[in-house]
Amino acid sequence: MNFPQERRRFLVFVSLFALAALAVFVRYTILMLNPPEAGTVNPSGGGFGERGPILDRNGRILALQTRLGNISVWRPEVADAEVLAQELSPILEIPAGEIRDRISFSPSDFVYIKKQVDQSVIRAIENAKAQRQIRGVSIEPVVGRIYPEKQLAGQIVGFVGDVNRGLAGIEYAFEQELAPAGNGQGNQVILTIDTGVQYILEDIARKTMEENQAEGVMFLAMDPRSGDILGSASLPGFDPNDIRASSEISRMDRPAIWAYEPGSVFKIYSLAALLDAGAIAEDTTFLCNGRYERITSRGERIVINCLGAHGRVSAREIIIYSCNAGAAYAADRLGAGSFYDLLRDFGFGARTGAGNPGETAGFLRPAAEWSERSKPTIAMGQEIAVSAIQMLQAAAAIANDGVLVHPRVVSRILSPEGKILQNYEAGPPRRIIRQETARAMRRYMADVTSIIGTGWRANVEDLSLAVKTGTAQIIDPATGVYSDTDFIASCIALLPAEAPSLVLYLVIVKPRGDYLGGRIAAPPIREAAESLIDYLGIPRGRNPQISHPGSVSLPPGETLTISGSIPDFTGSSKRQLLPLLLRDDLQVEINGEGWVKRQSPAPGTPFSPGMTIILELE
Repeated sequence: MNFPQERRRFLVFVSLFALAALAVFVRYTILMLNPPEAGTVNPSGGGFGERGPILDRNGRILALQTRLGNISVWRPEVADAEVLAQELSPILEIPAGEIRDRISFSPSDFVYIKKQVDQSVIRAIENAKAQRQIRGVSIEPVVGRIYPEKQLAGQIVGFVGDVNRGLAGIEYAFEQELAPAGNGQGNQVILTIDTGVQYILEDIARKTMEENQAEGVMFLAMDPRSGDILGSASLPGFDPNDIRASSEISRMDRPAIWAYEPGSVFKIYSLAALLDAGAIAEDTTFLCNGRYERITSRGERIVINCLGAHGRVSAREIIIYSCNAGAAYAADRLGAGSFYDLLRDFGFGARTGAGNPGETAGFLRPAAEWSERSKPTIAMGQEIAVSAIQMLQAAAAIANDGVLVHPRVVSRILSPEGKILQNYEAGPPRRIIRQETARAMRRYMADVTSIIGTGWRANVEDLSLAVKTGTAQIIDPATGVYSDTDFIASCIALLPAEAPSLVLYLVIVKPRGDYLGGRIAAPPIREAAESLIDYLGIPRGRNPQISHPGSVSLPPGETLTISGSIPDFTGSSKRQLLPLLLRDDLQVEINGEGWVKRQSPAPGTPFSPGMTIILELE
């Protein structure tokens, strides 16, 4: 029988649509009859096994695999979309109208309502189904990530996508290490971050951002001896548990990714380079009458204004007063090529390798491309773009008597059993300036906290800080010229100044009102130093050091085991619970800090493989 062409097309279309509907129905039926085991397979394609955890330097969990669920609806079983939407709305925290429209207007009978919901939502759905006979709603088990510390260090830790693969931060950079291997478990990534330090930095950064109505704040802490980044706050921040509520700028790891002109803080590196090269000596002086002025060989007049007329200044006074003219005149003493090479030795113009795959190299043009204005301008922190991580790296050389130590965010990779697989190093230490140059610069920076220096507001009683403040204009991308309203205020501190074990660096982006680094960036440095000195046990007058034999004895902690029934976990610490996380026959959710106060299931409940245990700590 011959059908008209339009009729044949219609029959083909109907057949294809019927096949597609059948495929969806078969898939749904399989999921209902044989739901995949959470923790062993991700039906979205994430692979088998358990993704490894991310922990801070003290073993505090920052990212952990957990069981989640995708909530779906099979439309043929739904009697009333409006009633179902009203039931699901408060549980899923989605407007009822939105749920109703998804069900009513979906081109497919199989509709996802919300993906990757946690166990509390799953239990609420299950209770609603049991109590009110809700039909057509299904829970698809999947594996996913939880971030117990929420916003804390969110940009560093990163996040995963729907298929449990890393999309940003450490989750992305160490995907190969974290992803499940042949044994069904991924490795553990141990960070250098200390969550205690991170909390202090983020708390102060948040207050600083609010008080100055700033666009953003970066606040970093590093141990210059090892290069360990102890804390890296970047605000605005985000909660990796709720990616959809975040913005691109809040997810950006600014300290590693964003390049900016550093301003006068950069003078500690340019002056150190000039001193080390012998272009100037400690007693070399320059006359500052309020500006730097020079006529080039081509007759061009170069003028760089200063904050004031400082008179005769040596390298020490250039740092103390943050004298632009003095820094510019000092730079004239060294050739462009040599100056460029010394700045490259400090790490500018190259990635540090600290751990972020999207890290910027900054911007430092080759000396051959410089104008006659470039050298004096770079010496005062303009016409060069840096990252906050680069500034910390360069500070390590000043702190370590001239030896540059590369920063790192990851310390080591451990197997699921705790065996060290790799100690992560960004690069070998190397000497870039002489010991006496670094020590001289720290002396100058210590004087910055005196009453005549720009950083006196950062001064801490009974501990010496080596400090430098900075203020930089931001180039308006629309006009290509420096803005009269947008600035960067910053302050860096090395402590104790005599033998630094901590570097602090604060950057305030586009503050409103006062914008000078000495006024708005130095006080938060002092506040952070006061807290971290005590937290890290840095010796000072009111931190007496007590000698001891070098060892302590601790009673062995009770090993928690599960055999035939669930034990009573009340009073157990998080450290005692960690062995349970390594078991592949159960899922453990730990909420809060301290010791176990509540648990589910109750003690004595028969144990069955694959069950979920929820422990609440206080």
